[in-house]
Amino acid sequence: MGQAATLPCRRGESYVTELYEWFRKFINECPSGLITLHEFKRHFCDGTVGSESAEYAEQIFRTLDNNGDGVVDFREYVMAISMLIEGSAVEKLRWSFKLYDKDRDGAITKEEMLEIMQAVYKMNVAAALTKPNPLTAEDCTNRIFVRLDKDNNAIISLEEFIEGALDDDWIREMLECDPSTVKVERPQKRDTTLGMHG
Repeated sequence: MGQAATLPCRRGESYVTELYEWFRKFINECPSGLITLHEFKRHFCDGTVGSESAEYAEQIFRTLDNNGDGVVDFREYVMAISMLIEGSAVEKLRWSFKLYDKDRDGAITKEEMLEIMQAVYKMNVAAALTKPNPLTAEDCTNRIFVRLDKDNNAIISLEEFIEGALDDDWIREMLECDPSTVKVERPQKRDTTLGMHG
């Protein structure tokens, strides 16, 4: 459940060239080589649907910030992007697990999942990215928990998360993070008088 923005993926270019392009954009937007939560939210929210995406941006940032120092450096950023694009299904699901495991205790509670689902739903509805869905964030969370919490202990372990998502396409689609949601790029200016991008 990502959003419409896209990463610069060019067929025929080498992976090293793409990494260089990501680095160039990152350094252009973040000359210090570091990005804070405030800066990330500004770029992310301006590039998506404004304040409606702030909660999701905060969770993406927390997941990118591997060492928990409150800033994302280029290494953390590019490792996440390259894994989300080039990684195996299991690697992508491990990263998504970290996104949902807000308190980093190695398990996802229904409340943690619901918070992320609500943030994603709010962002997607505001951006009109999803077709009207009869399932609410609560419905999706409940359905996912019924299918993934195999031992019925009210939490989803990493093992349950990965196994369940690999066995169920709907769940995997709901849980995987779209790589475009981690991009850092200054949005285009909008001409609000005509509703066109300038």
